[in-house]
Amino acid sequence: MLIEKVDFSAPVASESNSPANVNGVPLNPAGEALSAEQLRQRACTELLRQAAIDAGMLDATDPPASNGAISEAASAAIDQWIESELQLPDPSEEACRRHYAAHTARYCTGERIHLRHILFAVTPGADVVALRKRAEACLVDVRCHDGTDTDGFRKSAAELSNCPSGADGGALGWLTADDCAPEFARGLFGRAEVGVLPRLVHSRFGLHVVEVLERQPGAQQPFEAVENAVRLTLRQRAYVTALRQCLKVLAGNAVVHGVDLDAADTPLVQ
Repeated sequence: MLIEKVDFSAPVASESNSPANVNGVPLNPAGEALSAEQLRQRACTELLRQAAIDAGMLDATDPPASNGAISEAASAAIDQWIESELQLPDPSEEACRRHYAAHTARYCTGERIHLRHILFAVTPGADVVALRKRAEACLVDVRCHDGTDTDGFRKSAAELSNCPSGADGGALGWLTADDCAPEFARGLFGRAEVGVLPRLVHSRFGLHVVEVLERQPGAQQPFEAVENAVRLTLRQRAYVTALRQCLKVLAGNAVVHGVDLDAADTPLVQ
C-alpha cells in the first residue's frame, strides 16, 4: 500500500498528546504521543480503510489499526479501492516528450556530484519542528559564509552534524545517484546548482544542509532510451496528485478530530 509515501499535507508540526480519531475510530491509544505527520498518515490510512468497508471491499468487522498497523485484508482492500477510484489515463507521447525536454539533465547517466552535508537526524520522539528550526538556522548561517575565506560549513558540520562525516567537515566525496537514498538523490541530481543549496534536502535520515562543491555532468540519453522512465514518472505524479485529492474528499466527508487534514469539499477530478 502506497499511502505511506504520499506527502498529504503541510509541513510536520509539533508532537501532540491530544486524542485523535476518524469517525470515532481512535488513531492512537490514550497517552501515546505521536508527531503530526504520524497522525496524518494514520488518519489517511483509516479514511481509506473505512472507504473500502463502505464500498463492500472489506468486511465491516475488520479491526482498526493497532499501533498504526492494519490487517492484511485491509491493506489488500485499500489497494483494490484505490485502483478502482484512480483510473488515470496513460501519459501521451507528447506529454512525455515535453517532460523530457524540460528535464533533460535528469536523464543523463554517469552524473557525479562532489558534496558535503550537515545532517539533522530525525529520531523517534524528536521534536521535528524544533529540529527544522535548528536546520534552517544552520542553513542561513552557512549561506552567509558561502564564498568567503571563513569555512563556516566545516565548523558547523563538526559541531552540529549527526553524521560521522561531521568529523571531516561533512565531506561525502564524489557520489552518483545510485550511491544515495532515492529521495536524497532527487533533491541533488539533474540540476545545475553549485554552492550551498538554498533549501534543506530531505531524506529518510533527516534534514540535510548541503553544499555542492563540483558537478560532473553525465552523458545525455536519447528520448527513446528513457521513454519508459519518463512515462513512469508522469504516471506516479498523476497518481500522487489524484490520491491526495481523493484523501481530501474523504476527509471532507468524515468527522475528523485532532488531525489537520486540510479537508476539501470538491469532488475528485480524474
